[in-house]
Amino acid sequence: MAGMAAAASSLGRSGALEITRRLAAICGPPFSRLAGPADEVAGRPARWVAVPGGPHAAAEVLRLAAVHDLTVVPRGAGTKIDWGAAPVQVDILLDTGRLAGIGHEPVDSLVTDVGAGTPLRAVQATLERTGQRLAMDAPSPGATVGGVLAAGEAGPLRHRHGSPCDQLLGVRYLAADGELISVGGGAPGLDLARLLCGSQGALGVLVSASLRVQPVPASRLWVSRPVWTPLEVHDLVRTILAARLEPSAIELDLPGGTPRPRTPYPPGHPAATARERHPSMSGRAGAPSRAGSLVVLLEGGPADVTERAERLVGLLHGEATIAHSAPTWWRRYPFAPGDTALRLEVPIGDLHAAVYALRDAAGAPVPVRGSAGLGVVHAALPGALAADRVASILAAVRGVLLARQGRCVVVSAPAAVRQAVDLWGELAGLAQLRAAKRHLDPEHRLAPGRLPGGL
Repeated sequence: MAGMAAAASSLGRSGALEITRRLAAICGPPFSRLAGPADEVAGRPARWVAVPGGPHAAAEVLRLAAVHDLTVVPRGAGTKIDWGAAPVQVDILLDTGRLAGIGHEPVDSLVTDVGAGTPLRAVQATLERTGQRLAMDAPSPGATVGGVLAAGEAGPLRHRHGSPCDQLLGVRYLAADGELISVGGGAPGLDLARLLCGSQGALGVLVSASLRVQPVPASRLWVSRPVWTPLEVHDLVRTILAARLEPSAIELDLPGGTPRPRTPYPPGHPAATARERHPSMSGRAGAPSRAGSLVVLLEGGPADVTERAERLVGLLHGEATIAHSAPTWWRRYPFAPGDTALRLEVPIGDLHAAVYALRDAAGAPVPVRGSAGLGVVHAALPGALAADRVASILAAVRGVLLARQGRCVVVSAPAAVRQAVDLWGELAGLAQLRAAKRHLDPEHRLAPGRLPGGL
């Protein structure tokens, strides 16, 4: 990668002008330019922006980069461009906005082919006209299908239907050398292509995806119950899952609170264990600012959904209510721009322990939101929190999660935090990721450094 940086810096003015001219010839003058202040990836500025008009033009951009030993980072709508690690270098920002479109399939088809640069909401609006949908509800407004897949972003529907990658039936993508690869229909290459999910564009440039579609449910109801403690959530989720009501989503929203003096307990300490069992003891880390919510989405035929919703209200007791629309926080992350955003993944039965560990380490309840029925939630630490403080919180939480086969990932963070902490923590699949990078991008031209392990 050092050689790559040296090659880029040695281009000189005439070389840079040649790159600019060639990008204009490939993409058309209106669709290539020198990068501006907003053209950066996790804080790393780009040199050029190219918006190819089709797969072959995108391949030409990659071949040009290979000839001049330049790096390329794909970008969709840019809604998650600050997620993950900053690339070592960004020479060409390859905008996929023109790699868009929705294939014309028969009305009763269970598959649709979508260009990577197509906004997800446009796909859903088009499918809805024929009574269909994708079981994808990524929270980022304006996100493209390619961006959702590349970031591995999932919303509430993942509880029943899996992640967006689970909807993938085929894919076309460009390897780093510009070769256009098509896989699908159970081909062995599909497993490799699925590694593109969550790769942040560091393994290949998504061109299009074949995705599973399903009928739009005739009826949808949201059953909501106020909750105060993580242990209460644990007990309720266990009740919901045991009832076999086939929920499409089980989402949690826990608010933040105010720090209070506390006595920190190491994982496994008798007092810490007792506090997990007795929610009344959770005040050690401060009190939440308001009650949280546990919300269950039920979908299906009107009579069936109504019957299941009424059964669920009876099971939840308390102040459970039924609504015909989602709460305002549904499909929204708990973090704001500038915060340190975390993703916690842990077996369902240990989610409460993970949230308590985060509260203890932070000294107060931390905003938490996500799929309680899967043990995958996001949390937010204030952006003003010092980097060393964030590092100590991460160390404490990861220590608790390690014993529970869980992990905590920093999704995005201010520059000082990003540079001071390990964003990923332990990663079991690192060897597989290294092998995929060697196979698809041996010269490390695609978003170098964007993946765990500096890949």
